[in-house]
Amino acid sequence: MGARVTRVFRNFNLESRATREISKEKPTSAPRHPVARPGPLPDDPEIQEEIRRKDDKLLALLKEVYVDSIDPPMQVKDKGGSKQQEYRLTKLGHLRDLDIPSIPKGKISVVEVLTLLNNHKLSPQTWTTEKIAKEYNIDLKEVTSLLEFFIPFAVEIFPPKDRKALKPS
Repeated sequence: MGARVTRVFRNFNLESRATREISKEKPTSAPRHPVARPGPLPDDPEIQEEIRRKDDKLLALLKEVYVDSIDPPMQVKDKGGSKQQEYRLTKLGHLRDLDIPSIPKGKISVVEVLTLLNNHKLSPQTWTTEKIAKEYNIDLKEVTSLLEFFIPFAVEIFPPKDRKALKPS
């Protein structure tokens, strides 16, 4: 119902309103500002003469300049980088074909992270940060931050809170 009322008011006297808008005086555009004329045109014979004339002073200065350039010797770039990366074997191998056989030194796989976190949690006296760093070839600073900040997923199941639970009778 409301749409019909608004449509009626919107279309009321539409033609007369449109002709009134069209017949209004159009705004005038801003006046053009005077533009400074550029210097002589390129077709001017004075300019053409200036272009063709030789400047002896400038030629003498240019003749004194001597440029000697030597290209640096070409260096062959290795695609793999100049530094060979050292690899270590993984500590776990129960997945056989799916396991990653070697990992760069200073890095660790997710499975190894979870294993070392579990070992450290179960026996922190034997699996110290120094032993983990030596065992997995990782910096001591990285191991301490790993043990401090890396928290694996902990699944906790909370019992449902039924407000309308029926009491057994």
